[in-house]
Amino acid sequence: MKLHVSLKVDDLEQAVGFYSRLFKQDPAIRKEDYVKWEVADPAVNFVVETGGRHAGVDHFGIQVESGTELNALADRMRDSGQPYLDVEPTTCCFAKMDKAWVRGMAGERWEVFLTHSQDEPEYGEDRDVLLDLD
Repeated sequence: MKLHVSLKVDDLEQAVGFYSRLFKQDPAIRKEDYVKWEVADPAVNFVVETGGRHAGVDHFGIQVESGTELNALADRMRDSGQPYLDVEPTTCCFAKMDKAWVRGMAGERWEVFLTHSQDEPEYGEDRDVLLDLD
């Protein structure tokens, strides 16, 4: 498993420079309005994007490596009593994946996801679905 953090930024170029220096590596994926680092230490899938919501934390997540892990975490999310969206296949972040969403105790959004491929030409459908967990 790997923690996922997604931030919205106003200046993508400045963000790329800062986070590349911080993580001591170049991004794994870079698109016009989306950049992702796959950092080994600390283990994090870190994303910065422009557009949409205001700058700041967009959401958190947990990237899993198997369907078994995905189902176990989705069950825990479902059992939390918080607003929840069940596991569904989607194309998001230029990748095909299965994911579920839950609203955390501070109102933050959490996703758990299993990535199947990372080479989709379009961002995908999930960008606007993220959010009505109320």
